[in-house]
Amino acid sequence: MFRKTFIAAATAAVVAAGSVSISFAAECIAPANPGGGWDFTCRSISKIMYDIKVIDKPMQVTNMAGGGGGLAYSHVVNKRNTDADLIVAASSATATRLAQNAYAGMTYDQVRFLGSIGGDYGVIVVAKDSPFQNLNDLVNAVKADSSKITFAGGSAAGGFDHLKVLMTLKKAGFDAVTKVKYIGVDGGGDAITQMIGGHVQAMTGDISEVVGFIKNGDVRVLAIFAEERLPGEFNAIPTAKEQGLDVVALNWRGLYVPKGISEDDYKKWSMALDTVGKSDEWKASMAANGLMPFHKVGDDFQNYVGGLMKEIADLSREIGVIK
Repeated sequence: MFRKTFIAAATAAVVAAGSVSISFAAECIAPANPGGGWDFTCRSISKIMYDIKVIDKPMQVTNMAGGGGGLAYSHVVNKRNTDADLIVAASSATATRLAQNAYAGMTYDQVRFLGSIGGDYGVIVVAKDSPFQNLNDLVNAVKADSSKITFAGGSAAGGFDHLKVLMTLKKAGFDAVTKVKYIGVDGGGDAITQMIGGHVQAMTGDISEVVGFIKNGDVRVLAIFAEERLPGEFNAIPTAKEQGLDVVALNWRGLYVPKGISEDDYKKWSMALDTVGKSDEWKASMAANGLMPFHKVGDDFQNYVGGLMKEIADLSREIGVIK
């Protein structure tokens, strides 16, 4: 446990230096199958924590897919509420499902949100041989006959990936959003597999989930939901805004911890995540995976998530996802 790790004098010295050292066998749960954004969050952050010696043992990563993150959430709340050696990957998709009461009545205050150290912009992606050359080609096909176009995403129906599609179509003047065909699978990797296999016509997810597939030439990104084009190697990807559809969707990438851990343990994890977020290693990982800076850690982030959930609930009612 955390407690046996810290000696008062050593802790004071570490805090003064702006970093933290943790000695224990910790675990990060990714609430999806390998290959998606939650998996990326766990594996990237835990690796950097070890590389920069925030922890002195490699962290175990456990994939726990199910219910758009609901299985992992229930597991943490009901079985590991006081486990101070546990962190869990989270994102805007987590807040979306909680705002829509999709986790069987569970609420966001049953865990403690730790922080986010990067933002992942949404994308609409098609296979390399798709007939759709831009976002409007795809949107017009849905408007012409929605039964012929199916989207796959790494969140459950009504989740954040689904909302990106519905917001885009509403901007294009398509109001029959309940007719849009969407398949929610366990993670962005599964969604891309469905699309490459020809089972769906488009994938909705986040840029970090498709980087490897872009580099391999397996997919084409029709649009990114950012204010402006990303820098560097992603600069060729057009925004939805420049194609006449004013949709911006930022998916923060972060963590939560069990609510029942001590305040000291929460602060130690906050310090650890803050240290990763300020590291050169994390900055390099963001650049390589199309993430943008989005750094909120500790109680400030918990309050942010509460406000975000209200916005999501209001939007979900507006487009008919919830009543």
